[in-house]
Amino acid sequence: MKPNMKSVTSKRLQKQGSSTLLLAVFALSVLVAAITVDMVNPVLPLISDQLEASEAHVSWVVSGIALMLAIGVPLYGRMSDFFELKKLFSFAVSILSLGSLICAFAPNLLVLVLGRMVQGAGMSAIPVLSVIAISKVFAPGKQGGALGIIAGCIGVGTAGGPILGGKIGQLIGWQSLFWITFLLSLLIVIGALCALPKIEPALEARQHRKFDLLGGGLLGLTAGLLLFGVTQGETAGFFSFPALGSMTGSLLALIGFVWRIVTVEHPFVPPLLFKNRFYVSSVMVAVFSMFAYFSVLVFVPLLVVEVHGLFPGQAGMLLLPGGAAVAILSPFIGRISDRLGTKRLIMVGVTVMGISTLFLSTYASGASPVLVGLGVLGAGIAFALTTSPANNAAVSALTQEQVGVGMGIFQGGLYLGAGVGAGMIGALLTARREAANAWNPLYGLDAIPYSDAFLAAAASVCIAWIAALGLRNDS
Repeated sequence: MKPNMKSVTSKRLQKQGSSTLLLAVFALSVLVAAITVDMVNPVLPLISDQLEASEAHVSWVVSGIALMLAIGVPLYGRMSDFFELKKLFSFAVSILSLGSLICAFAPNLLVLVLGRMVQGAGMSAIPVLSVIAISKVFAPGKQGGALGIIAGCIGVGTAGGPILGGKIGQLIGWQSLFWITFLLSLLIVIGALCALPKIEPALEARQHRKFDLLGGGLLGLTAGLLLFGVTQGETAGFFSFPALGSMTGSLLALIGFVWRIVTVEHPFVPPLLFKNRFYVSSVMVAVFSMFAYFSVLVFVPLLVVEVHGLFPGQAGMLLLPGGAAVAILSPFIGRISDRLGTKRLIMVGVTVMGISTLFLSTYASGASPVLVGLGVLGAGIAFALTTSPANNAAVSALTQEQVGVGMGIFQGGLYLGAGVGAGMIGALLTARREAANAWNPLYGLDAIPYSDAFLAAAASVCIAWIAALGLRNDS
């Protein structure tokens, strides 16, 4: 009998480094990646002034990296089926380091955006390869706790990135942010080389060695053009030529992708994956939960600055309760999901997310900032209850040969949900600026656009809740 792949990997782990060191490397890497995404948000006005760029143009400092994430995450997931994971992870983080260096020395906006896209090209490997490595290294009863730590670091980085960026960028300049990510990424490369065991590609991929580059490109175009179209729709309107053109291109790429995976012998994504009801349900839960959670992270600071008159630094501090909840609860939730199963935790988490966003729509939009903080805290608790169990549910629904591409699509869906959520809710916020009545009949204050925005986020949670019904029943 051939040895089980996970037991072999576990033995390698014991020989080449402890699980604690390995988990520390992954935790630091996802924390740095999450911070890198939105650490520049508070210093965009400084970048605009120093590089003499318009607000529309400087927004590409954020949009550029989001586009690369939407394209790169699924590609890295599939590439892990063809290339040794330790080398692939170290190479990708080295690209992140190079992108940080380009940004630190950027003399103009064009070079800065290029550097951010290089950052995204490397950084998109971190979340998906971390999850894949954990699924291959840790035994099934230990995966939930490890995935919980990863989810906690992502939540902390997402909430803490703007706070860190605003404080450090204002104190010693926005270039210093990229020097920090440069140094940390070098540390991660060294840690990965020391701690990550050698994880060979899947047996099927080693036998065939046919990487469907066209299929991967079509999937990347589908995600990238969709996100670009939403971004353009937010700024120029969804009926503008850039938005409509991008949306049309995304649809055509999707049609081409579907045609490709059903006509070639070894497609980028096996069609069987989309017939896996438990896996598809976990992806849907992740996408629409992130749609709602990221909308809270983006628009709560805008709400309290515009409506409550808080300073940007004070607005960022309102995100801390939610970030702290994610950091503290995620590891425990992950371990609990190993013992109790995932469906019940996800159902509770999605329900709490719906209550929190509905609470923001009903009471917090225009009321006391304390109530806003309570809504953010609820969303953070919901994110902790949902994310690591959803990761665990997705991994459990896949075979070892499907983990690479499956988790690539899963993690890519998270970023796509975040980007599309922020864009669509932002467009709704703009469209409802002059509205006389809120959609929420329980709302009676004077921040109608924000009430409607959070109500739309709550509606997306309803889709996640329905999808959660399709998850595998807990034993």
